[in-house]
Amino acid sequence: MRLNLATGLQNFEKIRTEKVFYIDKSNFIKEWWDRKDDITLIARPRRFGKTLNMSMLECFFSTKYAGRGDLFEKLSVWDDEEYRKLQGTYPVINLSFADVKATAYESAREMICQILADVYTINYDEIEASVKTDADKMFLKKINLDMNDNIAKQSIRKFSELLSTYYKKKVIILMDEYDTPLIEAYTHGYWKEMTEFMRGLFNASFKSNPSLYRGVMTGITRISKESMFSDLNNLKVCTTTSKEYASCFGFTEEEVFSSMDSYGYGEQKEAVKRWYDGFIFGNQKDMYNPWSITNYLATGKFENYWINTSGNGLVNQLIMEGSRKIKEQMEDLLTGKSIFVQLDEEIVYNQLDDSDEAIWSLLLASGYLKVMNVIEEDNEFGGIDRTYELELTNVEVMQMFAKFIRGWFHKTKVEENYNEFISSLLQNNVKRMNTFMNKVALETISFFDAGNKPSDYAEPERFYHGFVLGMLVELKKRYEVLSNRESGYGRYDVMLIPKDIKENAYILEFKVHDPDEEKTLEDTVAAALKQIEDKKYETTLIEKGVKKDKIFCYGFAFEGKKVLIGERIIL
Repeated sequence: MRLNLATGLQNFEKIRTEKVFYIDKSNFIKEWWDRKDDITLIARPRRFGKTLNMSMLECFFSTKYAGRGDLFEKLSVWDDEEYRKLQGTYPVINLSFADVKATAYESAREMICQILADVYTINYDEIEASVKTDADKMFLKKINLDMNDNIAKQSIRKFSELLSTYYKKKVIILMDEYDTPLIEAYTHGYWKEMTEFMRGLFNASFKSNPSLYRGVMTGITRISKESMFSDLNNLKVCTTTSKEYASCFGFTEEEVFSSMDSYGYGEQKEAVKRWYDGFIFGNQKDMYNPWSITNYLATGKFENYWINTSGNGLVNQLIMEGSRKIKEQMEDLLTGKSIFVQLDEEIVYNQLDDSDEAIWSLLLASGYLKVMNVIEEDNEFGGIDRTYELELTNVEVMQMFAKFIRGWFHKTKVEENYNEFISSLLQNNVKRMNTFMNKVALETISFFDAGNKPSDYAEPERFYHGFVLGMLVELKKRYEVLSNRESGYGRYDVMLIPKDIKENAYILEFKVHDPDEEKTLEDTVAAALKQIEDKKYETTLIEKGVKKDKIFCYGFAFEGKKVLIGERIIL
């Protein structure tokens, strides 16, 4: 029987009572319970069922759902008699920070205080029934949107104590999307205030809480221990590369293909695999994100479902403002190649502006990259260095980055001028190229140099590599666009290799005007063109069968936001 498809529904009770499409993930309950870790932090990309699994844990363990074994009938956890006895037997505090998204600290803090006050309201009868002292009464009276930091940080600990007293049993704490307020804080510039506040809340809730039995935290990222969890030594962290809970979040290929058969899409398995497969958790390959699969089953259409949900802004910003190396590696990724990087899965947000490693760590945690291989080597200090081979996850993710790059030139005038420049380039019209390239540069150089450390030197570099990525996206059907590769006796800046060798090929060399070496921009253009000639950059094209009279060379000279382009033909 086909069950109704409800995309975005994250309430386990509602899914089970209303007979909505659901893939059994109740093995997560058994795996977590059997591991016996005090506090478990599970990092998974957005839309991978974190909130639904937390709702499932609440329905299974919470005393509020005592006697609701019907919610788990025909699920794997209910086959075990010992687990049936656990259902509905623990006080549970379940809270989510998924909606704490604000541009200012005070607004974010108020949202968190509202969430904490809601926990009190939901458990009001049990909490109030356990109050024995005037101190407790005074504390609870202060639970409101205006509560001070100390009351807010200690609130979950106090609720745990009173609930434990009422039920005569220690509590389970479920904290979903713990890192959303922190990611927002980094993005909007109030990281220091938010980390101080959240560190105190986490410590009181999970470290110094004698009424806590066990806890689960979920999020997208594993924020560094130094930043957030320095006081938590009882924390088990499970990232996307950890073997624990590998199949508990997301759909396996077997689950996806079985669902496709049920909904009449069995003939589209290879296409679905190309679009939506590619996530790897621990040793579990061929994982799919539930959001895209559920939407596909509901519509039968191949669309960018996952990437069109919220949460991509920071990634777009980091790539756009990234270094030359970041953009070169993005070029490789967009052409289907692997990159090799050393990274630490602990993300240090205050290093994102300066560390390529931190950016790749964020992209991996967010699900945009997959680990193809890990190379381990002993280092000189007696430890192990790990180099990760990374690729873009699938077609959907590749299209997301292409959309980002098009967006860099999407302001109306910029887009028009950029498209006109591309058209002029393909028509070998250097006069029009100069006209439109100057307009593009004027509008976008500052845009690409919007990082924390802009500089006159960095401006052309950032622009040039963003520009190359733009060409890669716009011309990929007709050209292989490469940058900074060896050819002849050196490394060219940009080469456009036609997929049909009968078409024109292009070599572009970029130079920043140096008044100590060149008197005019014309001299800088001449120097760029001479470099192409002296280094014989055309060698690669000729080896591929492109005729000399089809190879066009252009020298680009930059002086601030002014650009001059000159041309020559391979003789």
